[in-house]
Parts: sequence; structure tokens; C-alpha cells
Amino acid sequence: MFRQDLSQAFTRTMGCSGGELAAWLQRALPEASLAIESDAAGGSCRAGFADGELLIEWRTLEPRQIALLRVPQLEVRFVYSGLELARREVIQNHFDRATQRGGG
Repeated sequence: MFRQDLSQAFTRTMGCSGGELAAWLQRALPEASLAIESDAAGGSCRAGFADGELLIEWRTLEPRQIALLRVPQLEVRFVYSGLELARREVIQNHFDRATQRGGG
């Protein structure tokens, strides 16, 4: 994992499909009440916590091709509001671990 500045919105590329990400959200954000909208082009999740909110928005990118292997990709934007920085770090670390795939 890498240290991310969680005081402002940030964007990442994730190697998964929108359907996979949507399916992982309950496990990745277990303390939150979730409102998820998703289609083939992208989606969003509004995760409500007692002390604030996390908005996650994603859009589908062209798959990454490595020889014959095609890996789906998403551009994922994270926007925290109303949560203390230490709390944001706990939530983001849990999200990262819950959505991490095997490998190095």
C-alpha cells in the first residue's frame, strides 16, 4: 500500500470491472450505509458513516492488454467529507485490503 493524501479528492486506476467493484463494496466498507448505482459505463457509491461520508465514483477504461491477457480497468475517484483524517486513513486502509487482488 502507498500513503495517500486523504485530505482532498484523489483518483486511482483499479484492475477490476465495475460489477466486481460494486460486489466488493459491502465487504470493503462494512460500517457504512451504502447507496450504489452502476451500469456498463461507470457508477457511484455514497457510503454514509455516523461521522461523515465517502463518495466513490468510477468509470470504465479500456482493458489493459498484456500479451493475450486482458485486464479490465476502472478510473476510481474518492471524495471524503466530514471525517477526521485518522478515521479516513482507517477506512481507506480497510478498503484497500478488501479490494486487493493476489500478486505482489
